[in-house]
Amino acid sequence: MDLTAAELTLLGLLAEQPRHGYQLEEVITARGMREWTEIGFSSIYYLLTKLRDRGLIAETGEPARGKARKVFGPTPDGFRACAAAAEEAIGTLRPVFPPVLVGLANQSMIPPERLHAALARRAEALADKIAEIRAAARPEAPPFVRAIFDYSLTQLEAEQKWLAAYRGELDAVRREA
Repeated sequence: MDLTAAELTLLGLLAEQPRHGYQLEEVITARGMREWTEIGFSSIYYLLTKLRDRGLIAETGEPARGKARKVFGPTPDGFRACAAAAEEAIGTLRPVFPPVLVGLANQSMIPPERLHAALARRAEALADKIAEIRAAARPEAPPFVRAIFDYSLTQLEAEQKWLAAYRGELDAVRREA
């Protein structure tokens, strides 16, 4: 049974503990999950309905705080689907299509001073994002949460290192010209 990344994310959060939609939103926000998921607040209830209709989650009957909210938890099929999809997501390398690669493929169309400025903006954005993630990471977080932050930081730092080298290479070419 295939799950989208958004479905797997919600199912995984429900496997941690039964929750209602607003609690899911709180956890997504608190953990900085919007940095790596495409789950909007408005889509949470839609995704819960899809998971329920597929028999992967069910109402638990547990009381929810506040308004009359439905609390959901995974069914046995939901636990199995979550485990299988998580294993697949970890073990399978999938292509990524970052727009920066399309831009690099067409950089000959950009005047050199504008290319230099665009690369400088990217370097600044990378530095800002790295600082933001470092500030959000919590050493007391569970290991799987720390792993998510560490993975993101490692990728951003690798791009930062590549970008510095590439900018240096372009600067050397400009000096030679």
